[in-house]
Amino acid sequence: MVHDVKERINKVLDEKVKPYLHIDRGDIELIDVDECGIAIIRFKGACYECPIKPMTLRGGVERAIMQSIPEVKRVEEVID
Repeated sequence: MVHDVKERINKVLDEKVKPYLHIDRGDIELIDVDECGIAIIRFKGACYECPIKPMTLRGGVERAIMQSIPEVKRVEEVID
């Protein structure tokens, strides 16, 4: 089941999120989805240090994923 959810999340990211991030030279990748429905993502490129990243995470990324994939309960960013 988790594999299917990952594939669906990647499809949402590819179709609904990445095109907008690429405009500003940013990107995003899915790291993992745990059994509780928490998707872990990583911002890349210009998005990594963007000051409005928290708004993009909640209002853009999380909203797009959760509207399309009800199994996802939250989206969190990994910072390394």
